[in-house]
Amino acid sequence: MKKNQQKKPVTTKKTNKTGLPRLDAVRDASEKRPKHTSQYDEGASERSNEEMLRPRKSYKAILFDLDGVLVNMPDGHYEALNRALALFGVKIEREEHMRMFNGLPTRKKIEELEKAGRLPTGLKEFINAVKQKHTKEIIPKYCPPDYSKIILLQHLKNRGLKLACCTNSIRETTHLMLKSAHLFDFFDLIIGNDEVKNPKPHPETYLYTFEKLGVEPHECLIIEDAPPGIASARASGAFVIEVRGPEDVNLALFEKILNF
Repeated sequence: MKKNQQKKPVTTKKTNKTGLPRLDAVRDASEKRPKHTSQYDEGASERSNEEMLRPRKSYKAILFDLDGVLVNMPDGHYEALNRALALFGVKIEREEHMRMFNGLPTRKKIEELEKAGRLPTGLKEFINAVKQKHTKEIIPKYCPPDYSKIILLQHLKNRGLKLACCTNSIRETTHLMLKSAHLFDFFDLIIGNDEVKNPKPHPETYLYTFEKLGVEPHECLIIEDAPPGIASARASGAFVIEVRGPEDVNLALFEKILNF
């Protein structure tokens, strides 16, 4: 498979080719569609959580979203973004953030506010930089060690499963969050939104992860919480478990799936 020359290097333990569709072909096709629509939901799998929870022995990899799955960072992103927006007298209410912006990259959130006339145009990069600064400052508050996640990931590693973290957060803050939560060393692969051309809800994040791990979609289970991530995961062709938040992600969730 031909690699995109602009993609940042990613360290992984195995990078076998899988025969998945070429990423550049996926990107070319996606650019012909209108952006920020529910296009990926149209072809999404109709598998229910009940079906996903049936025991299976064929999984080779478990892929986790980060914010709202492994750490309770949606609240942190909300706080950091509002600190940045306050410079311009703008505030997003919590319910609005969860309903309209949860799971989107910061730049996309800012673009939507510009389109709505709530921010002057041309400030995206500045506001994003300020928001990222505040995010780094509050990570310890929202990402303390969670021993239920540490126990879970250790069990999954003991079973020989490959683990990946695939998020719409940027790579730098993703690493900081995982390290703060003491989860970083469990993962074979970590992909941030700045390492793909098309972040979630586009499936590229997951397609790229399959490629790097050397697995097929049907060999993977993805854990997601927010609509953009769920759409991305379903469109990738993998099995998907939807959770309400980090409190759902523990050993008990996987006991039935993997016959612990």
